[in-house]
Amino acid sequence: MKKTLCAFSMLASVAGASYAQSSVTMYGVVDLGLKIENAGAGTVTGIDSGNQSVSRVGFKGTEDLGNGLKANFVLEAGFSADTGAQSDATRFFNRQSYVSLAGDFGEVKLGRVQTMVFTNSAVFDPFADTLAGDSVRIFNYGGSRIDNTVNYSFNAKNGINGQAAYSFGEVAGNSSASRTVAGAIGYASGPLATVLTYQDTKDVTGNDSAKTTLIGGNYNFGLLQPFIAYAVNKGPLTLDTRDALLGLKINLTSADTIMTSYMQKRDRYTDNADAKQIAIGYTHNLSVRTNLYTSWARLSNDDNAMYRVVAPGKTDKLFNVGIRHKF
Repeated sequence: MKKTLCAFSMLASVAGASYAQSSVTMYGVVDLGLKIENAGAGTVTGIDSGNQSVSRVGFKGTEDLGNGLKANFVLEAGFSADTGAQSDATRFFNRQSYVSLAGDFGEVKLGRVQTMVFTNSAVFDPFADTLAGDSVRIFNYGGSRIDNTVNYSFNAKNGINGQAAYSFGEVAGNSSASRTVAGAIGYASGPLATVLTYQDTKDVTGNDSAKTTLIGGNYNFGLLQPFIAYAVNKGPLTLDTRDALLGLKINLTSADTIMTSYMQKRDRYTDNADAKQIAIGYTHNLSVRTNLYTSWARLSNDDNAMYRVVAPGKTDKLFNVGIRHKF
């Protein structure tokens, strides 16, 4: 009996030691505000979720495996705070869902992760993929997240960072169909941050690809922080466009920021199919976790373009004001 109790005691101490080296965190965002938009078919006014950040709940954890090696995971579900509904009715963890190993070599993720352009949006977009100035309203991100992915990332001590990713299409008998190859290389040190990204996604036949190459960056002078980006989008059939952005952050105080940007899309295949947007926004931090925001944007389409509108040639006007809380 004493030997048995001793054995159980030893197992309990080992289990306790293992548990002490692990951590799991529950976190989330609740973002709600007033949204007024006219996309060419009359003005719609209402309470909208996720104007600045998609409302979400998530779980993340890490385990110290020793010798500088860690196992990590992230499971994240988006929802509409104004209705309580899932953002995606077909899957619960619709945002990120992955497990990874990290160490001095970098990090290798397996699962559903962010796309290259989306991951680096804060480098070239003063709105950082949020509010009415969000660059995804004109720029081609190739989606914000992608399934069935192997992603490798690193951050070197000299400021150089990078990623490489391969997403399996998982089509029987055709390994090229729907697969994605992507990569990014960047530099972030002191006030300067730059990035070059590339993404190549095959269509369902595996014969044609949609390709996006983007270069961008920003320089933080303190009060003023200018941003710039340029992207080339090419693909099957009619896709041949160029995206450009000039932006500025005005860091008034540690709690107050003004963002503004001007974007253009040029279509090289279809005549009179360009678009442009001008936007301005403001955020005020009430605390580390809670902030107020407001933003406005006007997106104008040429006669043969219809970005964010109900019909070609229409103009989208968007205004929002709200509150975001992180927990």
